[in-house]
Amino acid sequence: MNNTQLTARSQTHLQRLCADLPHRGVGSAYNRQATNYFAGVLQDLGWQPRTPQFACIDWNHGEASLRSAGQAFPADPNPYSLGCDLRALLVTADSLDALRQLDLDGKIVLLRGELTQAQLAPKDYPFYTVEEHAEIIRLLEGGGAAAVIAATGRDPQMVGNLYPFPFTEDGNFNVPSVFIKDVDGERLAGHAGEEIKLSIPAERLPSSGVNVVALKGSSKGRRVVCAHIDSKLGTPGANDNASGTVVLLLLAELLQAYPGQTGIELVAINGEDHYSAAGELLYLGENQGQMDGISLAINLDDVGYFKGKNAYSFYGCPDELAEQVRRTFAAHPDLVEGEQWYQSDHMVFVQSGVPAMAVTSDHFVEMMETITHTPQDTIEKVDPERLARLALALRDLLS
Repeated sequence: MNNTQLTARSQTHLQRLCADLPHRGVGSAYNRQATNYFAGVLQDLGWQPRTPQFACIDWNHGEASLRSAGQAFPADPNPYSLGCDLRALLVTADSLDALRQLDLDGKIVLLRGELTQAQLAPKDYPFYTVEEHAEIIRLLEGGGAAAVIAATGRDPQMVGNLYPFPFTEDGNFNVPSVFIKDVDGERLAGHAGEEIKLSIPAERLPSSGVNVVALKGSSKGRRVVCAHIDSKLGTPGANDNASGTVVLLLLAELLQAYPGQTGIELVAINGEDHYSAAGELLYLGENQGQMDGISLAINLDDVGYFKGKNAYSFYGCPDELAEQVRRTFAAHPDLVEGEQWYQSDHMVFVQSGVPAMAVTSDHFVEMMETITHTPQDTIEKVDPERLARLALALRDLLS
């Protein structure tokens, strides 16, 4: 297949995953359509995809309403928040010590200042814990707070440069919550001790999701190429990460007749942008005791950006393997070696001692600051030809 044909395939897949499915949040109908599409394409290409399933929640919501003394304050539900419709006294806290001293029972608490400088790590996130965040959650839940209002500004550590940013994205946090701008939080704090009204039309719905896994050759000795198929709520996720998913589909076509003895496993992981990391945990569980059979894991995330080139980086790779990759990719001028980064699914393999590579854009920092996890992550920001060229480079490496 030539580059022109592969680019046309790339455009078709992007259209289906982004334009036709405006988001691919885990547990949603669009997410199920995306995984069904991915598995169907692999099936048509002669692969034998598996779709192991995990439980999760879907989330429906409307516009929040926050009022005090007849004055309205713009507010947005934190993703996966519980719903509520209540009137209660407002109390405020701008530090952890202040929060520890508050009587929260039955009250709406406004969090400000140092408490809201960063998004809370999810309550039961499996890969790390931030103890200060865990204490904030314990105090709010254990203290019987009726609801939480978080006044946030900008967090330079968050992608997308959101203002305000969601204070929590956690379906296990059991207090209804909204986020507002820090400047609105200053105004609202003047109503402390008064009764305010908060309505959050939202509900959590039991649902499920799947990974899509397809293998050619032996599972005892294999190389894995993965990309996360889900997207952040509220974004079409073209770069993050329909782009990587499309490269997997192109690679599946290029390797249709792969005759090698070493296995090649393609994995659409479902949940990299989800608070529960359910897809990652499912994959790890299925491969318990077998990760040492993986000689190389390649993760594709935010590839094919319309500016610059694709960039690859190494994690725990033996020198001989790294040099082999460099020699192969030298024939592909669209690929350059870039800086290491740690915010994606290659770390699932690295933490298990598997040699890994990550491929992203050499404009990664720009993307994280302006596009990723925002509604601006649209199909126009992805170059389908760059995706085709990356698939061809990976074919050369794996064949």
